[in-house]
Amino acid sequence: MSNLANPNVFELKTSLPTQELQIQEQKLLGFDERYTRVQKRLQLMMQTSELERWSQTHHRKQLAVIGLLNDQYPLAIFYGDVGTGKTANAEAIANRLAREARIEDAILFKLSNKVRGTGKVGEMGTLIAQAFEDIGRAIGRGKGRAFLIIDEGDSLGASRSQEHSHHEDKVGVNTLIQAIDGLRKQGGRIFAILCTNRLDALDAAVIRRASIVEEFKRPSEAERLDLFKKDLADLSLPSLDLDKLVKATAAVGAKPSWTYSDIRTRLYPAAVAKAFPDSPLKFEHFLEAANEMAPSPVMHG
Repeated sequence: MSNLANPNVFELKTSLPTQELQIQEQKLLGFDERYTRVQKRLQLMMQTSELERWSQTHHRKQLAVIGLLNDQYPLAIFYGDVGTGKTANAEAIANRLAREARIEDAILFKLSNKVRGTGKVGEMGTLIAQAFEDIGRAIGRGKGRAFLIIDEGDSLGASRSQEHSHHEDKVGVNTLIQAIDGLRKQGGRIFAILCTNRLDALDAAVIRRASIVEEFKRPSEAERLDLFKKDLADLSLPSLDLDKLVKATAAVGAKPSWTYSDIRTRLYPAAVAKAFPDSPLKFEHFLEAANEMAPSPVMHG
């Protein structure tokens, strides 16, 4: 994936589908179920011309409900705690939809937090508007499609009613809402996925516009067991040891259970560090690391 020349607007821009994101998809537990849940809704908004043909084929006319579907906002909100895979799933969903639907000239954009600007009056609103304009120019008037991922979306779409909300933040939220409204004029050619740790912190107008609101939770015991089985398969750990790891990463009292990110980006490296370079990697290294570490705290709105 390659970064855009202007880092103030986008963190990355890449053509879809890509092998990299397909590999990423395979590492996401429960992805197929989640994809199935949102895929049909996404297709209804991204492939409006096919929807009209479907109506003509099966009803010999364009049903009135088809026109009402066109009024949907092409926006999804993925919300949940830190480390639950919101952004990774958003990227993989966009990639798989582009591949399966054979969308021509699909592009994935990821908005950089630098779009907030440096605090100058009007800067954040200008940068947000510029970002959406750049996407429109990139897909042109042909068959191009674009997916926009807005990571840490609460930093741009925070409620305007909050006491600490500054004037510049309110202008930025207004601009974001106007830009989302403008996406409906693109006939499903641009779809935005806003990821946030704090759904309650988002402005009510942003939430109302979301056609899909998908929650991401910390992995259950069964999901953590699947994760350990998949990631540690080549160590051939017995089931009893895997069960002990599941228990070691469970919620205890006020301490929450571990997230996917906690396990993969913190627990595994800590365990390997205990073994390297003098001994083979063993179950005891994972258990010791788990007992010495704490999971990420729960984010509250």
